[in-house]
Amino acid sequence: MERVIMRSTPSMVRGIVAGGVAVAVAVGLVGAIAPTASAEIDPPSGTPATVTADVLPTAQVNGVVWSTAIVGGTVYAVGSFTKARPAGVAAGGKGEVTRNNALAFSLTTGKLLSWNPDLNAQARRVMASPNGDEIYVSGDFTAVGGVKRTRIAGFKTATGKLDTAFAPTISGPGKALTVSASTVYVGGGFASASGQPRTKLAAFKRSNGALTAWAPTTDDTVEALVVTGDKVVLGGRFHQINGAKWRGVGAVDATTGASLPWNSRPEPNDPPIKLPNNDGKLEQWTSWVTDLRVADGVVYGASNGQGAFPNTRTNMFDGRWAASASNGDLIWLDNCFGATYGLTVVGKVLYSVGHAHDCSNLGAFPDTLPDTFYHGLAETTYATGKDKTGKGFQMNYANPPIPTLLHWFPKLAEGSYTGQIQAAWTISSTSKYIVMGGEFPSVGGVKQQGLVRFVVGSVAKKDVGPAKSDKLKPSAVGFVGRNVQVSWKTTSDVDDSTLTYSVYRDGGKTPVGTVTKASVPWKATSVSFTDKNVPTGQHTYTIKATDPHGNSVTGPEGGKVTVMF
Repeated sequence: MERVIMRSTPSMVRGIVAGGVAVAVAVGLVGAIAPTASAEIDPPSGTPATVTADVLPTAQVNGVVWSTAIVGGTVYAVGSFTKARPAGVAAGGKGEVTRNNALAFSLTTGKLLSWNPDLNAQARRVMASPNGDEIYVSGDFTAVGGVKRTRIAGFKTATGKLDTAFAPTISGPGKALTVSASTVYVGGGFASASGQPRTKLAAFKRSNGALTAWAPTTDDTVEALVVTGDKVVLGGRFHQINGAKWRGVGAVDATTGASLPWNSRPEPNDPPIKLPNNDGKLEQWTSWVTDLRVADGVVYGASNGQGAFPNTRTNMFDGRWAASASNGDLIWLDNCFGATYGLTVVGKVLYSVGHAHDCSNLGAFPDTLPDTFYHGLAETTYATGKDKTGKGFQMNYANPPIPTLLHWFPKLAEGSYTGQIQAAWTISSTSKYIVMGGEFPSVGGVKQQGLVRFVVGSVAKKDVGPAKSDKLKPSAVGFVGRNVQVSWKTTSDVDDSTLTYSVYRDGGKTPVGTVTKASVPWKATSVSFTDKNVPTGQHTYTIKATDPHGNSVTGPEGGKVTVMF
C-alpha cells in the first residue's frame, strides 16, 4: 500500500498505486469489462484523464441556470435570472447588466457576450442543431424581446437573432429538447402544440416551425429527449408510452412516433403503496430520468429518486446508466445514491452533476451522518466490474456491471435560489472544456455564481493542491536503536489520487524521507514512516503533502519525542 523512500528528496509519483504496485488500466470498448481504474488529471497511459479542478473565471448570474449548450466558442445558458456580471464581481457590482433568463459567454475566456434575447419567463432547455447553425430554447416564456413566442423559440447562431420563420406554440412548459437535421422535438407537461392535441410530446419542422404528424404519447412529464439515428429516446416521469407500459425510458420512431424496442429497465418500479419519507410523511416513492446523452452508439441516462429511509440503502434509484442506442440493451448501471441532474460525455469519461452521497456500490464513498454531498462526478463510460452492494430498492437488476468512479471531486457550494438547496443542475462539454450551470454561489472556495468552467490538464494551470488538514499532525514513538516511527493520516486532493508525504525533522528544509500514498476525500488513511539513526535528544516532526504538480500543504508540527540512546 505504501512506497517508502528513506532519507531522500520528495518523489513526485504519478499514477495508481495498489498494494505497492503501479497498475496500468487499458481502456476497452464501451461495455467491455476492464480492471478497476483510478484517475488523475494527468494519469498514466490507458487511464482516462479528467479535467482539472481549477476554477476558470466565468460570467455569473443572480439566479439559476437550468441548461447550457455550446456552439463553437460560444456557451448559451438559460434559466431563471435577471442579471449577469463578470467573474469576480459581487452582485450589483461594476459591469453587471440585465439578462433576462438567457445569455451567452465565451467558452475560452468566460467573458459575457452581447446576446440578449430577453425572455419574459424562465427557460428550461437550450439545444443546438447538429450543424450548430441554430439553437432552440424551451421553457415557460411567452415572449422573446417583446415578440410573441409561446414556450419555444429558435435563434440563428451567426447573428443571434430570433428565427422569424420558427414560431410554433406549446400549451405547457417545454422541459426537454432534441434536434435533428430537419426537426425539433420537444417534451414536457403540455396537452397541445400549435393548436393541435399533443400529449407531452411534439415535433416541428426546423424550416418553418410547422407541426409534424409525430405524436407519441406519455402519461406523465417528459424530462429529457435525445435523437439517435431513426429513433428518439424519451426519458421522464412517465409509466406509459403510446398506452403501453414503459417505466421512465423508452424509444419511438423519429418519423411515425411508433414505439420501438427498448430492452433494459434501468428505472425501478414504483412501490405499490405510499411509504414514509425522511420526515415521516407518507408519499409515493418513485424514480425518473432527468437527462439523456448519446455518444458513440450509447445512450447515457441520469436519474433522480424520491423516497429514502434515513441511513439505509433503501432509496429509490438516483444514479446513472448506459444502454445500447440500437435496442436499449443495458451496458452498465451505477446505483450511487443522491440525485443526478445532468450528464455530458468527453471521450471515455462521463461527467455528471447532482448530489451523490453514497457510492459504496462503486467501492467509493459511503453514506455519512450528516450527509456529505459530491455535486460533480466523473466516471468511465465503460464497465469495469460488478456492483459491490447488491440489488437496490425496487431495482430490476442485481449486481449489474458498473463503471469506475474517477478521481475528480470539485467542491460546489449549495445555493438557495430555487429553495431546493442544490448546486449544479446542468453540465455540457467540448473535448477540452466542461461547463456547469446551476445555483451554486461558489466553487472551490471561489465566489462564482451559477456558471463555471473547467478545462483539461494540458491547458489548465493545475494549481489546485492538497487540502489543509489537522490530520497531518504527526505522532512519534521512539524505539531502541535510535529509530523513530512517525505516524499521521492522509489528506486529499480533489483532482489527484496519489500524494507524496514528506517527513521533516526539527523544522529542517530537507525531508528525512517520503511516503507515496493513494488518498481520497472520504477516508483518512493511516501512514507511517521509520526515521532511522536519529540523533539523541528531543525532536519534533512535520508532514508536507504534495501532489504530482508541486502543489503542497504542510500540517501542524507534532510528534514530539526524545531519543536517549
